Amino acid sequence: MSTDTKFVHLAWQMDEQMLKNVEYKMGSDPAGKLSRTFGVYDENSGLAQRGAFIINPEGVLVSLEVNHLDIGRNSAELLRKLQANIYKAGHPEEVCPAKWHPGENTMKPAPEYVGRAGESYVKTYAKG
Repeated sequence: MSTDTKFVHLAWQMDEQMLKNVEYKMGSDPAGKLSRTFGVYDENSGLAQRGAFIINPEGVLVSLEVNHLDIGRNSAELLRKLQANIYKAGHPEEVCPAKWHPGENTMKPAPEYVGRAGESYVKTYAKG
């Protein structure tokens, strides 16, 4: 979703190599309504900051990232966050550590691990 028109999106998809194989429709918000709702609209420029939002099926915002206009987003990291939130939905008693990917260890939080979650001796992890 961006404040650009559908015509700008079409031009991007035709000219930008990274977008050539995109199979989903890109949303257009030229009036900035959705951008304002999420608090990323810049009234001075009429543009939206680079925002990425993950909303679970219950309608709860579970992840957000907002970058300045000149900083792009990392789709691999966004996918990792989405996968972690999907995993967490089925395993609410566990946490997904930083840089976690599907199939890697998760952790059941405990007071003795505060500040030590990255240490290799922590063996209460479950395969995620």
